[in-house]
Amino acid sequence: MLLCIVLGVSLFQASVSEHSVEVLPGQIVGRVGLAVTLPCWISPETDAGALEIRWYRPERYNTPVLFYQHGKIQEVQEEEFRNRSSLSRRSVLSKGLKEGDVSLRLDNLTLQDGGAFYCYVSGDWHGSQAVTLNISALGRTPVLSPQPVNDTHVNVSCRSSGWFPEPSVVWKSDRSRLLSAGRVSHSRGADGTFSVHSWTLVSLSDTPQVFCLLLLNGGEEREGAVDVQVFRSSPSGPWKALFITFVIFALLALLGFVLFKHRDKLTGKQTTKNKRHEAIRNGIIPVEELGKYRAVITLNRESAHQGLMISKDLKLVRDSSDYHWTGDGFPYELCVCGAQTFTAGRHYWEVELVNNNIDPKSFWIIGVMKVKNNPSADKTVLTPSNGFWFLCSDGPKGFYTNTEPPITLSLSPRPQRVGVLLDHDSGQLSFYDVTESKHLLTISTRFSGPVVPLFNPGVGDTSPLKIVDVPEPEDSPAESSEPLLQKAQNSV
Repeated sequence: MLLCIVLGVSLFQASVSEHSVEVLPGQIVGRVGLAVTLPCWISPETDAGALEIRWYRPERYNTPVLFYQHGKIQEVQEEEFRNRSSLSRRSVLSKGLKEGDVSLRLDNLTLQDGGAFYCYVSGDWHGSQAVTLNISALGRTPVLSPQPVNDTHVNVSCRSSGWFPEPSVVWKSDRSRLLSAGRVSHSRGADGTFSVHSWTLVSLSDTPQVFCLLLLNGGEEREGAVDVQVFRSSPSGPWKALFITFVIFALLALLGFVLFKHRDKLTGKQTTKNKRHEAIRNGIIPVEELGKYRAVITLNRESAHQGLMISKDLKLVRDSSDYHWTGDGFPYELCVCGAQTFTAGRHYWEVELVNNNIDPKSFWIIGVMKVKNNPSADKTVLTPSNGFWFLCSDGPKGFYTNTEPPITLSLSPRPQRVGVLLDHDSGQLSFYDVTESKHLLTISTRFSGPVVPLFNPGVGDTSPLKIVDVPEPEDSPAESSEPLLQKAQNSV
């Protein structure tokens, strides 16, 4: 009997010790301002939902980057990573925690994020691995400045800033022949990034165009170019005469531009007024006047689908790493409502769809719905007759409404910020591209009761969906309670 117990304990310990924490070999590279995922997983696959997951920096075990315990992320956290860290999937095929994927996502990277991160997992067993994150910063496009030395040679300088680590410099002529650099100097700014300055001496007889390339070790590069032909002597006269002629024409062009801008300043108010009257005649409120209807919108956490992540200030929403999307069609059920209810009047809010230098979101739904409605995965249920009104961005499938029949839009560029104007009294829901200052479309309907804002961040985008505060317009005309279309008819 004792022998059986000993054997059982040994087998249990052996089974426990079979699990280990795995990471990718080598270093992970991230860029300043963007997001990066540090892959870490349990081998063999096991459900990590009930385990303790701790990501931390060296010597900072008690103030982790992220701490997951008892099925949720805890408040104990290093301050510099607050609202920037989350559990993520290491690939689109990963099922997240259910298959032992405990990868860490870091948003809005800074230079200070470089270095080691420890992935620690514990339960009936424990294990940890270190992941090294290298940070790079792609600087600005080089600015080239030619300075003539004599009738046959030009000295070209190349300047750029915002790089990390120090970039290497390559000079070329006509993209093929390498030129020698006379000097290269680097300086480091207060933000930790490097500025670079280099120059080269080129002959006008065989170098019509000069290129300056700045390169990082990872292969990223920026290129600037300048045409030095303007300094080349011509049979009709020396280059100096040509240069003086060029300067005169440049000054005349500058004078014309100043006069043109001055004219716009004098007539600007009248032009704005004409645009406003034209918009009103078409039943549209101009973008610059929407601020007077601004509403403070926050998210109703209790209404959120379980596959969503909501920020503490109730302004930001994105898909959770625990949401298992099959990739078959748009996830219409992945919705959250606004906490504000509207029964009358006009109300306006804006939604940000881009984060830092990341491309705008490809998948989202923005609109309104009747109070106490339940969004469904079945698109045929989400109709105006059932109390849903929205505009959907469905990635490569384009933009469309849920109206009967649907309205398809071709929007270019992809909207970075969408404005929504709800006119409950006249039964209109209007959408605006705030960045481009243009009206997209208006859905005419009938709101038979109270409605709430509706949001869906889609799945797979790097950028979240964020509600932003709308500033008050500087000069707002007196508000009218007339419905938009009625005002348009009265003004004709």
